[in-house]
Amino acid sequence: MLVHPQFDPIAFSLGPLSVRWYGLMYLIAFVLFVVLGRLHARRRPELGWNAQMIDDLLLYGVIGVIVGGRLGEVLFFQPGYYLQHPGEILAVWKGGMSFHGGFLGVLVAMWLYGRKHGKGFWQVTDFIAPLVPTGLAAGRIGNFINGELWGRPASLELPWAMVFPWVDAAPRHPSQLYQAAGEGLLLFVILWLYAASPRPLRAVSAVFLIGYGSLRFLAEFFRTPDPGIFGTLSLGLSTAQWLCVPMVVVGLALLVLTRTAAPAPR
Repeated sequence: MLVHPQFDPIAFSLGPLSVRWYGLMYLIAFVLFVVLGRLHARRRPELGWNAQMIDDLLLYGVIGVIVGGRLGEVLFFQPGYYLQHPGEILAVWKGGMSFHGGFLGVLVAMWLYGRKHGKGFWQVTDFIAPLVPTGLAAGRIGNFINGELWGRPASLELPWAMVFPWVDAAPRHPSQLYQAAGEGLLLFVILWLYAASPRPLRAVSAVFLIGYGSLRFLAEFFRTPDPGIFGTLSLGLSTAQWLCVPMVVVGLALLVLTRTAAPAPR
């Protein structure tokens, strides 16, 4: 049985400026987005993306993920807490970002980007889908360092069961690391390989929706559910699991629609 290292949330300080691990993970996520975006653009030049466009995409994406992620956390998961502590709403450096809220925020940002730069919505989402999972992995590692979003109680026989001392003395699943491995690294490998060849419009976006929705749904069985606006819903599923259901349904529908479409030209 392991014990959480209880990391100092501050990675390092530069005079009066303190850099937190959580913020550093977001910085790593944004750098990976740019690096992988340029690699993806070079291996698929027919898609018509260049370095300047990727930099612009990042700016739109950063705004979308931060605004949407924070609003999602406030509205979907902890409205009672933030109603009592409104000053905490802007304290994003302390953690507390909803993927589903950030996802909606990014969708709006990508739609605005497409309108301004003459790109179709699905052209944009198909391009960015393989670039997102590594950022999700970085975010979950940030959650682990912060010691938040801990897992459900686990068997004592589980070699990697971990005690989070500020919660209780029970061994728990390190679910943040499960999510970093699943929704992050595994989903990245799937999408990176799938997007390497020409695919019908919307297909890569569909695989992202199905992959993330399914992997997050499974991960929730090992993670202590967030309180959510409805708590634990019917069938014993968490708010996050029910939010994943429409993602998978929409992804499957998109994939069916692409079966009759021709692959993008080489």
